[in-house]
Amino acid sequence: MPFDPDKHQMLPTRHFDDFQMGERFFAPSRTMSEGVFAAFQAASGDNHPIHYDRTHLKSLGHPDLMAHGYMSLIQAAIGASPLAHEMGRALIGFVDQSSRFLHPVYNGDTLYPVFEINELMRQSTTGILGVAIEIHNQYGILCVSGNQRYLMRL
Repeated sequence: MPFDPDKHQMLPTRHFDDFQMGERFFAPSRTMSEGVFAAFQAASGDNHPIHYDRTHLKSLGHPDLMAHGYMSLIQAAIGASPLAHEMGRALIGFVDQSSRFLHPVYNGDTLYPVFEINELMRQSTTGILGVAIEIHNQYGILCVSGNQRYLMRL
């Protein structure tokens, strides 16, 4: 049988009407290692000492490297969760997002992203699927919360 890249998918595609309010999706946990800090610094260009200078951080009372807010937030990229794979080709694009950074994330912390569908706005040919995001650390502390919205084919 010939290979068909269109059939190479992790999960069956669900369209807009297949999703329900309150459904929850989980991304794999991820530990914020020095490698993640270095990769984020290289990609973002952020070189403020509050994120990368241990002596500076210690003088401010922080125990270790402190993650940039966006470094914590990117752990809630839906592409790392089953949700995006279930949206498959029905996903048109990322519409908007909001976030609140509630607790510092440090080197060595493990983050656990959760997505819960909180909006389903059907339009004529598309729909908006909204998710509430929460990212907890290994101690159960809520570090990041917010909302994301995606445009989908019906």
